Amino acid sequence: MPEMTDTADEAAPDTARQPYNHGIPFSEGVRVWLRVAALSFGGPAGQIAVMHRILVDEKRWIGEHRFLHALNYCMLLPGPEAQQLAVYIGWLLHRTAGGLVAGTLFVLPGFLAILGLSYIYAAFGNVTVVEGLFFGLKAAVLAVVVQAVFRIGGRALKNRLMIGIAAAAFIAIFFFRVPFPLIILAAGIIGYVGGRSGSPLFRVGGGHKAGTGPILKDEDSVLGEETPAHARPNLAWSLRVSAVFLALWFVPLALITAFLGVDDVFTQIGMFFSKMAVVTFGGAYAVLAYVAQEAVQHYGWLEPGEMLDGLGMAETTPGPLIMVVQFVGFMGAYRDPGSLNPMTAATLAAILTTWVTFVPCFLWIFLGAPFIERLRNNVALTGAMSAITAAVVGVILNLAVWFGLHTLFAEVVAWNIGRFSLDVPVLSSLVLPSLGLTVAAGVAIFRFRASVIATLLACAVAGMIWTLLMS
Repeated sequence: MPEMTDTADEAAPDTARQPYNHGIPFSEGVRVWLRVAALSFGGPAGQIAVMHRILVDEKRWIGEHRFLHALNYCMLLPGPEAQQLAVYIGWLLHRTAGGLVAGTLFVLPGFLAILGLSYIYAAFGNVTVVEGLFFGLKAAVLAVVVQAVFRIGGRALKNRLMIGIAAAAFIAIFFFRVPFPLIILAAGIIGYVGGRSGSPLFRVGGGHKAGTGPILKDEDSVLGEETPAHARPNLAWSLRVSAVFLALWFVPLALITAFLGVDDVFTQIGMFFSKMAVVTFGGAYAVLAYVAQEAVQHYGWLEPGEMLDGLGMAETTPGPLIMVVQFVGFMGAYRDPGSLNPMTAATLAAILTTWVTFVPCFLWIFLGAPFIERLRNNVALTGAMSAITAAVVGVILNLAVWFGLHTLFAEVVAWNIGRFSLDVPVLSSLVLPSLGLTVAAGVAIFRFRASVIATLLACAVAGMIWTLLMS
């Protein structure tokens, strides 16, 4: 992706010509984003927790208020909120180049990992050792997600009102299947009204102290309280950045359509996942059912059940869960390669799918973040975003429960009584080895403070050994 020049007033100085006021070298930023990318397991909850631990608690580059303000904005956008949060903070620290590097590195490890696993999947099918790898990793990831829910919840649920909003959001989505956008809208309205009323319960950083350590105030962070010059709203910059990223998004689609036609698999993949990039509010799970239905029944890209295999890849590799669409595009072109070699076509389709999924994410951040920064101290907006964050904790808890049900039980059934719906596990289908691995991973993480990577590797090895012994 080409590097762009930032603006402060009409045109900001280039990053190579002017040092950063906060004194954090760009090269150090790159190293930190590489570390964040390598540790970004466990879905959005785990990924956001990793960024918080490194950027707020450890490096102290950004304060608690600013971190949550950026997170709240990213929660409102279509697409993966954790990757967009990386773009936002990277841009805030090191201008456009920082946002590009942070967002690209966040996606790259997962892209390469899923591409490699897709090659194995297409060439060899369900190899025993690969099944064992996924078996062990899923158990570890479940423990990581639970840890992340506690960590993010401890930071965002700073008083009983926020806990109540999170609980209401969980009940609404888990029991009544209320659409995610409606939950966010309701929380936003509650927070906006509460913020305008002046209640301290809706202020980010207000209420009792939360989390495992002292809250880092913005003024005590390296970035400081003031808004950097490049982060101030500028209409000329907004129009320019919009034009560049819209071209990066749509020009490849136009060329593919012109040369290959509307019925070609590459055109269908590009158009379908471009649409997904605009409607993926609430993260990957919010649209997985629709993607699976279209991919299996309408386009014939996948066989029934293969979507779960792709989800397993995305769940157990670093990066956003929405990377599962890369596997969908890969298999679609692999089975309909046209005149190309199947693996070549599949590789190109995986790249195309990833491109149209994530280029819009850079557009949303670079276009909107300066205006959101300006509103950082608006009490009504702050109240709305604080309530939204609390609601999202409840939604993430729902995802953790869903993941736990499908990791620990081989069979889950839906009970429907009127408008009330509940996923209930068949107790006799409990997978004892998964339960044992999950408990062991939980003990390692919560009791012995084991690192995420060490826990994942240990569970992966244990899963492969168990599967080989049982085969």
